[in-house]
Amino acid sequence: MAVFDSPFREGYVPSIIYVSLYVSLTAVTLSTLFSVPVAVVLGFNDFFGKRFVKSVINTGMGFPSVVVGLVVLFAVSNQGPLGSLELVFTREAMIISQFVLATPPITAISLAAITGVDENVRGAAHVLGGTRLDVALVVLKEARYGIATAILAGFGRAISEVGSVLIVGGNITGSDGISKTRTLTTAIQLEARQGRYETAMVLGAILVVLVLAVNAVVVRFGDRGVQR
Repeated sequence: MAVFDSPFREGYVPSIIYVSLYVSLTAVTLSTLFSVPVAVVLGFNDFFGKRFVKSVINTGMGFPSVVVGLVVLFAVSNQGPLGSLELVFTREAMIISQFVLATPPITAISLAAITGVDENVRGAAHVLGGTRLDVALVVLKEARYGIATAILAGFGRAISEVGSVLIVGGNITGSDGISKTRTLTTAIQLEARQGRYETAMVLGAILVVLVLAVNAVVVRFGDRGVQR
């Protein structure tokens, strides 16, 4: 079949799947490690400028991805502050871009989950002699399902991204056809632009299956935690 000609040569599809998952999972993991503590600080403290910080986070949820890509490209270019690291058209630059895109939704949804926990839970933890850290851990436990949803939202935005990763990654494959910075989304865009719609559809189906698989794993862990 034409669908399984050169675009599906040995190693090509596994390599773009690997790059997609490596970049997105790394970016979302780093974003989670940053976003959840920020959400905890915002959820447990009142300070001057808190409303402004929250508005910045909410604005970031709709920030144009191509603008993020341009900003990251400038930052890692020879003229940028990270130029000495030589990150132009690398997976690391793609991770930075996806980190920026995933952080606002993870932070905002985690904050909503944390502030949505019943005040009686916090009160009970205080009455039992819990410290601020103990109370925070109890609240995080109660908000875990919402935080899992936040992580899924961040992962969904990261792995479905095209514009920014195309700008900072370059959609590069080696001479052997193995992906260096090509992801499923940029491969789909390339195949569709070249008129290979059947190939693009197959790659799109693979992307959907990957997203559903990750969602299923996270939801299963969340349900198990709720049952306990």
